[in-house]
Amino acid sequence: MSLQLNMIALLLVILIILGVVSHNSAITISAAVLLIMQQTFLSQYIPFVEKYGLKIGIIILTAGVLSPLVSGKIKLPNLADFLSWKMALSIVVGVFVAWLAGKGVSLMGEQPVLVTGLLIGTVAGVAFLGGIPVGPLIAAGILALLLGK
Repeated sequence: MSLQLNMIALLLVILIILGVVSHNSAITISAAVLLIMQQTFLSQYIPFVEKYGLKIGIIILTAGVLSPLVSGKIKLPNLADFLSWKMALSIVVGVFVAWLAGKGVSLMGEQPVLVTGLLIGTVAGVAFLGGIPVGPLIAAGILALLLGK
């Protein structure tokens, strides 16, 4: 087995370094797993990750968000709480962001070349501004709005 030295491998190494420097384990682990996959027999599974990774990630993220409710750490609000302006605003914002992410997924499918820019921006936001790497969907949604898609 020989290492495949190419621009993608270099980019993944840079992402690993940025993840370590910024103390962002999500970037570090993701880039390291992909680098290992690219450089080994696991490369045959990269199309699977490409096809299903986003959906699997959203499922895991959703389970993580719902787990405090299921474990009892967060209690269901009573009816009066649902009638407050803060709860109404949180529901509206949640609907808007979900819609925006949906627009982003469509744009990423229609114009995949834009994904590179979105990923660079997301990694910069994660590495230097303490963001989390769910940004590409929302960023793509905002871009879709700006492009009139």
